[in-house]
Amino acid sequence: MKKAPIIIFSLFIVAAVAIVAMNKKNAPLPAKKIIVNPKHESDPGIPLTAITFTDAVQNMGKVEDGKKVEIVFHFQNTGNELLIIKDVAASCGCTIPEKPLEPIAPGEKGIIKASFDSKGREGLNHKVIYVYANTKEAKHDLTFDVEVTPID
Repeated sequence: MKKAPIIIFSLFIVAAVAIVAMNKKNAPLPAKKIIVNPKHESDPGIPLTAITFTDAVQNMGKVEDGKKVEIVFHFQNTGNELLIIKDVAASCGCTIPEKPLEPIAPGEKGIIKASFDSKGREGLNHKVIYVYANTKEAKHDLTFDVEVTPID
């Protein structure tokens, strides 16, 4: 008689474990984390220099929904070493930035281009482009605002 409660309890535990395992197996996978602002540290082997942006904040005005907006940010290597733009990243997928492929010599100028797709983004949009370079401050923020209006 004493074995019956033990068997029932054991079956209860096995059933509970099976239910938990099935729920975990059918549970949706967690969403992948998108790192918008990854930490870029300076490479100890690359000498540091300085960068100056002449138009780090821009207002692109109004654009009709669905149009692409091209943005150009101008900079100059104001240091004494080659400027290497290691990476550029945007705050969202609607903006695609492009970095210079070659190092920029001291005193020379360069540009960072970006393309913003306004489709489905009606209203005021504030976007950030993160620039990572071999400078004392490894990350620089470039911003632009654009107001997307409905198609007439």
